[in-house]
Amino acid sequence: MTAEAFIFHVGDTPLVGVMHPGKPEARQGVLIVVGGPQYRVGSHRQFLLLARHLAEAGIPVMRFDYRGMGDSGGAQRSYEDISQDLLAATDTFINRNPGLESVVIWGLCDAASAALLNAWRDPRITGLVLLNPWVRTEAGLARAYLKQYYLRRLMSREFWSGLMGGRINPLTSARSLVGMTRRALRRQQSGGTPVGIPNAQREIDPGKPLPERMAEGWRRFSGPILLILSGDDLTAEEFRGCARQSAVWRELLDERRVTVRELCDANHTFSRLEWRDQVEKWTLEWLGQ
Repeated sequence: MTAEAFIFHVGDTPLVGVMHPGKPEARQGVLIVVGGPQYRVGSHRQFLLLARHLAEAGIPVMRFDYRGMGDSGGAQRSYEDISQDLLAATDTFINRNPGLESVVIWGLCDAASAALLNAWRDPRITGLVLLNPWVRTEAGLARAYLKQYYLRRLMSREFWSGLMGGRINPLTSARSLVGMTRRALRRQQSGGTPVGIPNAQREIDPGKPLPERMAEGWRRFSGPILLILSGDDLTAEEFRGCARQSAVWRELLDERRVTVRELCDANHTFSRLEWRDQVEKWTLEWLGQ
């Protein structure tokens, strides 16, 4: 079936959505949420191609620009400020597909983070597909740089050739390495968690570091989760480092409802055809389960 473009609203602000119809009897649909700065087609047309692939398999898909992104109105905003956009998009998706009973959110980078921060609020959202979630902190970024950049550089022939040939200043490199190591060793400070208040009646503490807030959103969300990580991506390495440093995250990733897939050579946006095809295959297989 042909995709349909339309306008829906958050308050008085118009948002652009595109619907890819699936089978009329479909009970579950996929809502693709963009990461910023990005719009509904996606890098290398990934969101468009994914939507077409899933729709051809009978799964309804909606992709959209939240406020301030792409062709939607409103001021540009952070992924932490799109809860109303996600609610309006879910309402619109279900209203335009009356047979739908549940929605899976599919998000890359900070769209995955937005999904974790918000999905637990809406019982209609029953699954999450998260690609290279954004968990950035200063210490986490430094640890990822040490592994992704400095370690590789120290093991490269070009670095030692440049050092011996005088093209690289050893003092400058050493200062950079020491500074990055100090930042990597810093620990995030957070306040205590309120007790005695049910999750449904309170928001996640905005004063906590982002990885802790995302872990809390993960814990509150009860549905299955597909996590896809790229092998050649700083953001994905930050997430891996976060998991290695946190017993809470390790426990969350070990839950039976969680499926983890790693695409070893892929970059952040899965720019090659074979990488996008693999993501589509994993997504469709997981939805079928």
